[in-house]
Amino acid sequence: MRKAIRENPGFGMIEIVVGVSIISFALFGLATVGQISIRLSEESSNNTRTAFLLEEGVEAVKIMRDTSWQNISALADGNDHYLNFNGTTWATTTADTFVDGLFERKFKLSGVNRDASSQEIVASGGVSDSGTKKLDVSVSWRSQTGTTTKTISTYITNLF
Repeated sequence: MRKAIRENPGFGMIEIVVGVSIISFALFGLATVGQISIRLSEESSNNTRTAFLLEEGVEAVKIMRDTSWQNISALADGNDHYLNFNGTTWATTTADTFVDGLFERKFKLSGVNRDASSQEIVASGGVSDSGTKKLDVSVSWRSQTGTTTKTISTYITNLF
C-alpha cells in the first residue's frame, strides 16, 4: 500500500483541483442565475408601475376634462404636457416632472377629424371636431439596458 502512494504522489492533488473547479463553476452559475432573477424582477416591477402610471395619466386628464373642457381645449396640440398633482387637483405643466424620481410621464393632445356623413373618426380628411381630442400618454424610464417607453392612446370628448 505504501508503495502505491509513493508511485502516484500527484493523484490526490488532481482530484482536489477538479473538485474545486466543479464547485466554482456551480457557484458561478448560481450567482449568474441570481443576477438574472433580480434584473427580471426589477423589469417586471417597472412594467407594472408603468401600467398604473399610464392609467392614472389617462384618468387625470379625464378629471381635468370633467372639471372644464377649457382645461383640455386650451392646451396646444402636439406639445408635451406634464401632469402635476398638488394634493387636491390635477394640473398641467410644461416643466418635465418625474414620478418617484424614475418615471417620466407626459401626454400629447391632437385634433380629431370626423367623416361628415358617418361622424366616425378618420385619419385624414373629414371635418375637424373641436369637442374631441386624441390623447397619448407615455411613461419612460431608464434601466441598465437603455430607456424604455410605454404609451397608451385614447380619445376624450367634451361631455358637458
